[in-house]
Amino acid sequence: MSQPAPATNWTVIFVLGGPGAGKGTQCARLTKHYPVCHFSIGDMMRAETLKPASPYAELIHANILEGRVGPPAMAVGMLKTAMEEKYREEGETAFIIDGFPRRIEQAPLFATTICEPAAVLFLDCAEDVQAKRLAGRRATSGRVDDAARTIPKRFNVFREMTMPVVEYYTAQNKVVQVDASKDRSAVYREVQTGLGSILKTLGMKIEDSDSDSENT
Repeated sequence: MSQPAPATNWTVIFVLGGPGAGKGTQCARLTKHYPVCHFSIGDMMRAETLKPASPYAELIHANILEGRVGPPAMAVGMLKTAMEEKYREEGETAFIIDGFPRRIEQAPLFATTICEPAAVLFLDCAEDVQAKRLAGRRATSGRVDDAARTIPKRFNVFREMTMPVVEYYTAQNKVVQVDASKDRSAVYREVQTGLGSILKTLGMKIEDSDSDSENT
């Protein structure tokens, strides 16, 4: 019999920011230095489109092409399954989830289905900076949603649907806002400072938090 998820014992940090804000880069650094499990809702959705038997594949593929956000229950259900699996198999209790919640309806649904987030990291980045980063990434990423025609739609979706999520959590004093227009190492130092109390509770995996210098 599978164990139920001990949601009250889990630590969850959401990471929000527009396309190209550096969510994946900062999450990769956090998972390198702290005992946290990283889920990217975007990566999960893209992986789902490659599963022939998935009932969501066609819908997700269409949403990616149009820069749309899918039904709230779909994303929350996928996350719940993945998180419970990590808990059962590896004992994971601390999670960083990037690109989620993407719409306001997902926030309370996640809270009632799984748990409340401990914090929400908001990587605030100017759209012109994000656009330059995406242009540089486009040639190597192979991602359908990095196509030039899709980028403006993704910016619009973030402004119209995800910024209200940031405001929702700001009202709950859960948002840690970082200027993500800076270079990646500077951003990471601000992330560590902003999430300091939570990261201190988790403890570090290694001491040299600035040993990597990747730019992705």
